[in-house]
Amino acid sequence: MIQQLNDLCKGTFISFLGIEFLEYGNDFVEARMPVDNKLQPMGLLHGGASLALAETIASGGSFLLVDPEKYDVLGLQVSGNHISSVSEGMLYARADIIHRGKKTHIWDVKIKSENGKLISVTRVTMMIVKKNT
Repeated sequence: MIQQLNDLCKGTFISFLGIEFLEYGNDFVEARMPVDNKLQPMGLLHGGASLALAETIASGGSFLLVDPEKYDVLGLQVSGNHISSVSEGMLYARADIIHRGKKTHIWDVKIKSENGKLISVTRVTMMIVKKNT
């Protein structure tokens, strides 16, 4: 299923950012993203890149929890706190679901550097929307 999710993201903003889904379970998803060119002018990771990673991993998690033939998952709200900075390397994100309702999912996302330093924490709310058939 992870390979299917990564294939689905090819050619999108997600692949442009270099985000790769790694693992998932009933209540979590893990992904990584290289820092590379996602810097702001002061040479540090742009906070928007962290938020994009957080929303992406939560979206992927919700996608894995619904029937994608019947439902779309859409970002409703993203709120993050940038804890520390990084200017190179790989980021690792883990999203844990804290609410799995019929119409919304809420995820807590922690993003860490490759040496385990906490970079940001984010809460993401996803809408679960029935597809028009």
